[in-house]
Amino acid sequence: MDTQRRLYVWDRIVRGTHWLVALMVFSNWFLLESSTHWHRWAGYAACGLVLARTVWGLAGRGHARFDDWFPTPSRLFPYLRLMLQRKEPRMLGHNPAGAVMMLALWALILALGVSGYLMDTDRYFGEEWLEELHELFSQILMGAVSLHVLAALYESRRHHENLVRSMITGYKRGD
Repeated sequence: MDTQRRLYVWDRIVRGTHWLVALMVFSNWFLLESSTHWHRWAGYAACGLVLARTVWGLAGRGHARFDDWFPTPSRLFPYLRLMLQRKEPRMLGHNPAGAVMMLALWALILALGVSGYLMDTDRYFGEEWLEELHELFSQILMGAVSLHVLAALYESRRHHENLVRSMITGYKRGD
């Protein structure tokens, strides 16, 4: 029997937006043909979810709030120093390095949404530079997502805590 105390860390909005954004991004990369109606709407849905999560970062509670995890220099640089020494603390919410990645992922998703939208307007339809920029954003996002997944697996092992499971259930161990 598991006697460890568990703490509720990730609320339904945090978990729901995380997994729905992941589904939209995965669908656009591997399931939906680019330049189709479904591809565009999955991209718009991902942007809407990122914006909803941004609002929740201002209005939500606990570890969902920006003031709990926003990677200020005074939080980020000491954490990175400790991380390089393999002495970084386990954190209940997002650690500062993970927060930087989260913001980068959100920015890339929004950039893809804007560039994708512009590609469908009269002014920019067929513009090769915009199509190439959109593709570049997609490739950078794929690399960032890969790094995000690898980091979550690494941190899970490093701190003896299944972070994927906690993003599903909302619970982390309470030590």
